[in-house]
Amino acid sequence: MAVMAAGTDSISEVLRVRDVARADLHTLLARHALQLECVEDGAPIPGSFWGEPEAGVIGSTVHVRSDTPVHSLLHEASHLAVLSAERRAQVDTDASDSQHEEDAACYLQIVLADRLPGVGRARIMQDMDAWGYSFRLGSACAWFETDAEDARSFLVAQGLLPAA
Repeated sequence: MAVMAAGTDSISEVLRVRDVARADLHTLLARHALQLECVEDGAPIPGSFWGEPEAGVIGSTVHVRSDTPVHSLLHEASHLAVLSAERRAQVDTDASDSQHEEDAACYLQIVLADRLPGVGRARIMQDMDAWGYSFRLGSACAWFETDAEDARSFLVAQGLLPAA
């Protein structure tokens, strides 16, 4: 089970959108029929549930700035990825309506991190912990490796992960 709560002193050390090739981010999101919209530095981020610099979601678009944490972009993209096209079209700021979807988004963001050159799951889990995500086993890694079978099963049922 995951709960997100903003920040600790290590938040300045997390990987940011500016640290990853934009083309790689666009390609990853496109695989899930999502768009990436980059707003100017200092501009408000449309659809941000937690407020800047957190990513925002509206419809099938993930909104970010260069200072948006990569884990936040992946988390919000993962929320959209688990939704049907009909539900996705209705999203404005809050993309989840269940703990199962929230857990699935946390799991999928870790998996998706492996598809971004120079990122990977170890770094994203480290950043999730630094940012203040809270897991009952104490860390994103412990949750992912030993307590996330329900999240993985949800993603398999949605066709987002292979069964094996």
